[in-house]
Formats: sequence, C-alpha cells, structure tokens
Amino acid sequence: MNRTRWSLLLAAFFVVVGTEAISLGRPVRARPAARVLDAGPRVSITSRWHTRTDTVQRGEALSAVLQRAGISRDEASRALRSASAIDARRIRPGTTITTRLNPDSGASEIVFHMAIDRLVRLSRSASAWSESEERLPWTTDTVVIGGVVQSTLTAALEQGADAFPVSVRDEVAYALADILEYRVDLSRDLHVGDSIRVLVERQRAPTGAVRPGNILAARLTVDGKKVETMRFAGTALPMSYFDGDGKSMRAAFLRAPLAFRRISSVFGLRKHPILGIWRAHQGTDYAAASGTPVRALGNGTVIFAGWKGGYGRVIEIRHRNGFVTRYGHLSAFAAGIRSGAAVSISRTIGFVGHSGLATAPHLHFEVLVDGVHRDPRLALRNVTGEPLDNAQRTAFGSVKARLFAILDAWPIVATTVGISPAPHVVSTRHIGD
Repeated sequence: MNRTRWSLLLAAFFVVVGTEAISLGRPVRARPAARVLDAGPRVSITSRWHTRTDTVQRGEALSAVLQRAGISRDEASRALRSASAIDARRIRPGTTITTRLNPDSGASEIVFHMAIDRLVRLSRSASAWSESEERLPWTTDTVVIGGVVQSTLTAALEQGADAFPVSVRDEVAYALADILEYRVDLSRDLHVGDSIRVLVERQRAPTGAVRPGNILAARLTVDGKKVETMRFAGTALPMSYFDGDGKSMRAAFLRAPLAFRRISSVFGLRKHPILGIWRAHQGTDYAAASGTPVRALGNGTVIFAGWKGGYGRVIEIRHRNGFVTRYGHLSAFAAGIRSGAAVSISRTIGFVGHSGLATAPHLHFEVLVDGVHRDPRLALRNVTGEPLDNAQRTAFGSVKARLFAILDAWPIVATTVGISPAPHVVSTRHIGD
C-alpha cells in the first residue's frame, strides 16, 4: 500500500476517534447547559399572559364569565367578594368584562366596563384582591348637523353624519322631538322638502365612544314655516328652551298624544311620506305598537272613560279653555283614569290597542273646540308658552345672534346618495371627569 493511501486511512481514523471524543467529552455536553437555563429566573419567554374580553349573557352569573376566561371558581369568588362597587344581581346583559391572567400564576386583573365612562378594576397582589373605580374623561365639541327631509327625521340628519353613528343620531332626533313636542308634531307635521339644522354638543370618550350632549339651537322649516328653538338661562332663570321670539317652548298643550320616540320603530309601516301617518274621518290615526303609552295632551278633567261604539275603549278630557281631546281604540286605561279624574299634561292615560272598529293597533285622536272637530295643527298653533320679561331680552338677543349665526354659516343641501358633507365643528373643550 503506498504512502498516500496510508495517510488517508490514518486521517479517517483520527476523524472518527476525534468525533467520538467530542460527542462523549464532559465539557461540551448539551444537557447540563439546558439545566443551567432552566434554573434561572422566569422571563417573558415563559410568562404567557392572556388577555380576554367577554360579555355577560342574559341570566348568566358573573362567576361563570370569569370561569370561562380561565379563572378558577374559588379565585372568582374571592375576586367578586372584594368588589363593593359591583352588585352582581344588577349587572346588565352585554356588560363587558376584560380579564388578564397567566396560566401558571393565575389572574392578576379583572376590569368591569360598567358604562361608557366608568370602569371597576379588580387587581390581585399576592393572594389578595383590591378594587378601584375609574371615571374616564370626556371631551366635547360643538357640531352642526341637519339636512333636507326626504324620508325620516333621522335620515334628515345625515348631513354631518360623520359626527355621530346612526344609533346616536336617533338620540339627537328624539331629544329634538322632546324639545319641540309643544310646538311641532314631528311624527306628523314634517313633509318632503322641509329642512332641519341642529347645533349640538358632541361628547367623546378616550375609548372612541360618542354620545350627544345638549342641543344648543335648532331651526326647522316645517310646511314652509320657520320654527326656531335655543337653550338659554338668564339672570335667576334656570336653563330652558325658548323659541326665536323668546317664548318658552313649554305651553299648555303637547302637539301629539304619543311620544315621538315611542312610535319611531314602525315608521316604515305607515302611509305618510315621512313617518307614515294617515288621516281618517274627523281625527288623526297614529299607528303604534299595542301597549304604547298614550299621553294627555294638556291639563284637564276626564269626562268619559269607557266603551263607546266604534271607538272601543275611549277617553275624553275637557281642558280649561273649552277644548276636548278624545283618545280611541285603547287596549286599557291607566290606573286612576275614570270620569271626574284630574289629569296633568303628559300623564299616561291609556295604552294603544285596536278595540272597537279597528283592524290593527293604532290611536284614533280628535280635538273638539266648542263641540266641533278641529285640526290639532290649527287649533293648537297659537297656544304658546310664556315670554321672557324685558330684563332678559338683551342677553337673550345676544345669545340668539351668536348661536344662529353658526347655524346660518353651515349650508343645508339635499344629500346625494354616497355623499355626506362633514359636520361643521364649532369648538372643542375638555369637560373633565
């Protein structure tokens, strides 16, 4: 065998021996190195924190929600016993609960989202739980929304739609209807082409939640006539709403026997081009769900409460100025409603039904003046609230000029599908905790 071949064989032998020596040698074994790592402190690699957000289901116990997040029954009980600000029996379905826990060490924090701006936080230190309550600060700015009426009141507020989500625009519409309920029946008086502008506070939480604040001023064109309202407080005068002439928005009569927010859910089922109201015989029919509360239009005395032919269950109220209001097809009378009973404005007197000659639930409403049927819009048009005294007029005029200048600076145009002009933001301020 030549020298070259012997050299190759010897090299191969030493490689094999060297490799075995390396694999068997004590200084470089892998297992002791692994034990050294395991013996050290636990770091983020082995700290498996889990954060979970869940909601309370109807009829579900809070402990069940916590156990679903991985918290043991005993630990959940200890945590809940520390929560003095939480009444487990009154937690509403849908309440959000956020938990933070480690599968090795257990839960460290539980946060109950009690309201948009209120958190109850349970924190664990060692084996003890402590409670803290947080109020989230809101900021507010002032925006103008509105539009031309094409379908419903809420839809007319689409210009400036970016200011509020749809559900919040509903609340603005309801608030506006409550302010105007002595002057305009928004479930009946609006027509296609009428316009609305509303100057309203918009409040925002750090979480991004949005809610409406106070309506500061509004201008509507209803059937060609201008209706204005604004929020004002004078010297020794509480904050209230007045019309453009300085008369209180509150008057002797409401404009509708059903609250706007109570009948808004069935707009699409009615005949009126805006809110589906239709007229019948000598009165006005309001379509509404059975059981919807019916309100007295003004202070007065019940002169009849019983069954009357095609009216079914009916209530008649005589008011001090000689007006008589009649409410028919009721399903039931409210407690205490009987002939001779005194009632106050807005009091619930009965409930919508379809008694008598009625094929579906609705309220048949009439106004009689000196025994003659009258259109409520005409009969109640001039029944307005008390005016401001002369001492308040100057301050009122100054506030009115400022607020309505903001409204006038924002153009109202018919909204085109797919185009929604941005709200006009007037001011921003922090309103604190």
